[in-house]
Amino acid sequence: MSLEFKNVSHGYGGLEVLKDVRFNAEPGRITVLLGPSGCGKSTLLKLAAGFERPAAGSVCFDERPVTGPGAERGMMFQTPVLFDWLTAAGNVAFGLRQAGVRGKEQQERVDRFMELTGLSDFRDYYPSALSGGMQQRTALARLLVMEPQCLLMDEPFAALDAQLRPKMQSLVLSVWQDLRPTVLFVTHDVEEALVLGHRILVFSKRPGQIVREIEREFEKRDPLEQLMDPDFGKEKRNILEILRDL
Repeated sequence: MSLEFKNVSHGYGGLEVLKDVRFNAEPGRITVLLGPSGCGKSTLLKLAAGFERPAAGSVCFDERPVTGPGAERGMMFQTPVLFDWLTAAGNVAFGLRQAGVRGKEQQERVDRFMELTGLSDFRDYYPSALSGGMQQRTALARLLVMEPQCLLMDEPFAALDAQLRPKMQSLVLSVWQDLRPTVLFVTHDVEEALVLGHRILVFSKRPGQIVREIEREFEKRDPLEQLMDPDFGKEKRNILEILRDL
């Protein structure tokens, strides 16, 4: 199901952050928002999640206006925001309990998504005993277990080191291939945008506007394989030139 931004403008305290943004995050594809810090990328995710309402224009999901949070749209933040007093499995199950899902169904869904995210052996660990990568996997499993149709991902791997980041990118691609959700992914990293995105929207400096749309021809395969392709380097250079001239 598509997520559509119609002439969206927004700001805070008189500071204009977004200006007349129009695009459609197409169903079953990964759309990446790329641009300098402060250009409104994360604000767009908040509007899509229903945490805020746009100052002008509208956001629609499945042709219905977004007026508040909804289970069909799930958001993953830059930090895991886990409950320290719950195990990994308890964190993954938290949303299900809040939604009234109990017993066998809860267990089966938790087991499925912990396996999908490589957490089966860590279900009884508390967050303090998990690495940063494992904490982010737990946050991702907690998001997926609710089975949202749209994933909103706000630089979820920005704090991870260079070794963990490709592994989490591979995980996102694996999840996408298995579930085919609509994904809106925010990053300021050009390589990450190219590795993950079927479509990349490059934003200007504040107030954010789309200055370039890039359709990706690459097959969505292992990030390291993509990085080794000579054409990948050419695409990266082209985007860096766009960003340099903003």
